[in-house]
Order: sequence, then C-alpha cells, then structure tokens
Amino acid sequence: MTSGTDEEQLAQIKEWWQRNGMPLLLGGALALVLVFGWQFWQKHQLNQAQSASTVYQQMLNAVLEEGGVNAAEVSRLGNLLKKEFAGSHYAQYGSLFVAKVAVESDRLDEAATELRSVLDKPADKTLEELARQRLARVLAAQGKAEEGLALLEGDANEAFAASREELRGDLLVKLGRHDDAHAAYSKAKESLSQDAAIGGLQLKLDDLARGEA
Repeated sequence: MTSGTDEEQLAQIKEWWQRNGMPLLLGGALALVLVFGWQFWQKHQLNQAQSASTVYQQMLNAVLEEGGVNAAEVSRLGNLLKKEFAGSHYAQYGSLFVAKVAVESDRLDEAATELRSVLDKPADKTLEELARQRLARVLAAQGKAEEGLALLEGDANEAFAASREELRGDLLVKLGRHDDAHAAYSKAKESLSQDAAIGGLQLKLDDLARGEA
C-alpha cells in the first residue's frame, strides 16, 4: 500500500476489501467444501467396501456350508451385492459364484445371464476374461458351441492365453473340427512351461492324434 494518513490507509483497506474480500471468502469456502467433500467420499467408499466384503463373505459361507451349497442364500446374497454395490468387484465376483452354483444345478440360462452381466461391464480385465471363458463353456453346454467359440476370438492377455486356447480346443472338438482343435491345444501348450504342459492338455493332444477325441 502507498504511504499516507491513517484515514487514507483505512480508505485503501476498505476499497481493497470491497474488491477482493468476497472472492477470497468464496474461495476459502470452496476449498473447505472440497476438502471435507473428499474426506466424506473416501469414508463412504471405505464403508461401502467393508459392507460389500461382509456380504461377499456371507456368500462364501453359503457356498461352503457343511450340508452342501445353500443355493437360495447364494442367489439372495448375489442379488443384494448387485443391488447395493452394482459394478463393484465384490458384486461381479458374486455373480461368478451365482453362475457356478446355477451350473451345478443345471440352470444354464440363469448362469448365462449372470455371466453376461459381468461381461457387459467388467470391473477389470481379469473379471472380463473369467466371465468370457465361463460363458463360453455354458453356451457349449447349451448346444451353442459356435456362439461360445465366437466369444473366444482374438488373443487373451498372457495370464489367460493358455486357458483360452485350451477352451477353444474343447469347443472345436465338440464341433468336430479336430485339426483346428489340435492347433488350439498346441498353441495353449506353447503358452505354458514344459512341466505345466504335461497333464490334461497333453492327453487331449494325444487323443486327437489317435483319433479318439
């Protein structure tokens, strides 16, 4: 500020405040809203995750009950996860469990619906691939191997490359396309270590070579 009498300085302060006071107050208020709003959002997200985790654990307990899977409870909890925590990892892993129980009860349409709900809007790449491969198997069990095969077009990421190609081979065998199945199994074997490739996958290749597939 410029020098002058006390009255002049006071007048300058008043003028400055009239020009800048309100924006400063609004800026400070906005900063407080942002800080407290961010803290509230983080706390809400944490509470949501904890609540979803509790429901998911209850679902696991229903799957692992000593007397056998409690299918009704699994379905109820799966619906609760989708309703209250839609799109979350917990909700989508819950859908995978619901689909698994449905397959074991031969309710293939229900399983396909659950898996498609994950595949349509996956929470991450892992869930997308799990839902894709499981849906392809369900479709094959429904006599829709061609539709299942279409889901497996293209390359999966490295972690799922072998399982996708092996699954493609299984579906191609169902369709009687043994040469293509052999190529898929071979590609799956190439994606695995030598030790890992010895087992069921090698048996499938041997069966095709003997014409027993």
